[in-house]
Amino acid sequence: MDRDRIRRLLPEAGIPGEHYGKLNREQRSVVMHGGGPMLVLAGAGTGKTTTVTHRVARLVETGADPGSILLLTFTNKAARDMMMRAGRLIGESIGGLWGGTFHHLCNMILRMHGAESGYPESYTIMDRDDTRQMMKEILSELRSDGIVPKPAVLIAINSLAKNSGRTIEQIVQERFFPLSENIPGISQAIRSYEERKERLNLLDFDDLLVNTLDLLCKNGTVADAYQERFMHILVDEYQDTNHIQAEIVDRLAELHRNLMVVGDDAQSIYSFRGADFENIIRFTDRYPEAETYRLTTNYRSTPEILELANDAISHNTRQFRKELRSVKYNSGKPCITALE
Repeated sequence: MDRDRIRRLLPEAGIPGEHYGKLNREQRSVVMHGGGPMLVLAGAGTGKTTTVTHRVARLVETGADPGSILLLTFTNKAARDMMMRAGRLIGESIGGLWGGTFHHLCNMILRMHGAESGYPESYTIMDRDDTRQMMKEILSELRSDGIVPKPAVLIAINSLAKNSGRTIEQIVQERFFPLSENIPGISQAIRSYEERKERLNLLDFDDLLVNTLDLLCKNGTVADAYQERFMHILVDEYQDTNHIQAEIVDRLAELHRNLMVVGDDAQSIYSFRGADFENIIRFTDRYPEAETYRLTTNYRSTPEILELANDAISHNTRQFRKELRSVKYNSGKPCITALE
């Protein structure tokens, strides 16, 4: 889509309301962004939630239909809080906005398109206790000559494979190498787990993501409907997304490309759960027209703590360069205490 069409889809930025005057210059630049994709690099304590909330309020205030906005967060409570705060800013409730976790979004899509997804709308979602119990039962039924990991480890292997698009064998060899001598036994247990879920019409959390992406990729009618619907997509904590989640976002944003991702590459700490650091690092490769903003004014820490943090993170070989600045007065130097 060309830039002219993007601008036509987004109301022109006018004079901001009084509540926008409380934002700093960096935050205001993000909130007043025109159309098209943007990467917001938000350092710790820089008012990320405030900025996202004001951006949602700005979109609605300038004419965007709340039903055309998708806000993806890592907890449903965070999405509800942001929507409530945005509503207070503009003096009205923001109804119809799609907000919540990736799993919440995917569950809604699959429920509404059960026939197209290949699953009855009556499927049951398994929680973590359910998955562990099922895997425990399967292990008790199977016999293996090799090392058989605990149910939680098998579930982690399966989850990493699904969320990264890799095979069970690759995950075991790369992350669980001591178990590699029993890849056949591990694969058999996971295969039995998947077959039992399908037979009982059960989905785990990973299935919600995988099946939604599969639906969006294979069913053009469903994909077109959601691409048309979501004119504005905002994703919080983008550095913690995995391969499947990033692919879902890319599919949904394919038409309008009004995509705002917010995150901090310096806070990417969930690779053990499948989070892919490359999603945020290579965002501008996938969206070359994206504008990049940095939030660097820190309201949480003292100058001395930030100086230490800035120096420590400066040694990262792959990162977006930014230096956090404190608004607080000088304090004592941070110290490290060893406890036995």
